[in-house]
Amino acid sequence: MSTSRTIGWVLLIAAVGAAGYYGWQKYEGNKQAAAAAQHRAAVKPAVPVKIAAVEKADFPVYLTGLGTVQAFNTVQVRTRVDGQIIKVAFKEGQFVKAGDTLVEIDPRPFQAALDQAKAKKAQDEANIANANLDLQRFTKLGEFATRQQLDTQRSTVAQLTAQIAADDAAIFNAQTQLDYATVKSPIDGIVGLRLVDIGNIVNAATATGIVTITQIEPITVIFTAPEDQLPDIKAALAVAPPKTIALTTDGKKVLSTGTLQLINNQVDTTSGTVRLKAVFDNKDHALWPGQSVSTRLLVRTLKDATVVPDDAVQHGTDGLYAYSVNQESKAELRKLKVSQSIDGKSVIEDGLSPGQQVITSGQYKVSPGTLVTTAVANSDQQVKVTQE
Repeated sequence: MSTSRTIGWVLLIAAVGAAGYYGWQKYEGNKQAAAAAQHRAAVKPAVPVKIAAVEKADFPVYLTGLGTVQAFNTVQVRTRVDGQIIKVAFKEGQFVKAGDTLVEIDPRPFQAALDQAKAKKAQDEANIANANLDLQRFTKLGEFATRQQLDTQRSTVAQLTAQIAADDAAIFNAQTQLDYATVKSPIDGIVGLRLVDIGNIVNAATATGIVTITQIEPITVIFTAPEDQLPDIKAALAVAPPKTIALTTDGKKVLSTGTLQLINNQVDTTSGTVRLKAVFDNKDHALWPGQSVSTRLLVRTLKDATVVPDDAVQHGTDGLYAYSVNQESKAELRKLKVSQSIDGKSVIEDGLSPGQQVITSGQYKVSPGTLVTTAVANSDQQVKVTQE
């Protein structure tokens, strides 16, 4: 074999060896990269969530509804005598007390009638005084006065005595009419829009009033409840007037707190509801006649109930569920049975126990067995869980 041909074979063998070596290195590198990727896939990062503790607490059970505020008393003030208004003593929207003057009507005709009745009584008193003197004279005359004269004089005295009584009644009536010339508030309350202006002639026979007064301290709310809740409501009312809360129509702001006073005496057969009446002190005037409100009626309190935040309760195809966090910081699916829910809290009858931790935020990233990084609900400090 020639020297050049020998050199060629040597170079070929060297080239093949080098290619095999580099191929083997590439294979080993790919194998290590695949193993690392598989390891990273097997060890998933923990999902950040928020949690809250399952608590044991007393839970108030409320019946919710809609109601309308009504004035405790409403009075349309009218005149009881005829005359011209000479003074309006109130301002629209003013709070007045019972006995405060609202309007004054020209009192002169009524004062004249009173003076006339008093003068008539004075006249009759003078007449009866003279008649009594004559009766005394006839009595002293004895047998010198006829029986007819004595009886006639006694009758005259009796007639004048009755006339004095009639004069007293006339004076009382005239004084009453004079008092009616000053129109006063019959109740404490807020006056509305003035219906008659100063200078106008008012008449007792007309239906138009002077002003309307509504009593708002206290005030009432009329609302409804389903008839099937009547036993619970009656049981609560038998113990003590149940607490009733009035809120804005969106249910976000409490306006006032009062008590239930009355269950209507019949159920509305068309709607299957019964009307209820609650009374509120309303010292701050938060409730106003005609206002629409949401209501909550406390019918009972569940003692030592299992309570969780509403955010922990999820809706699934199989019903309600929640994710709890075990000691290994892994999520566990718990099917729930919820009996009551209000103010962001739910009562759990089955599925959770006090002391457990439930996820309240971030459930959409969680599945059973997912490792989680937890943080106490409503807390800014997060507690991270390290992987081993």
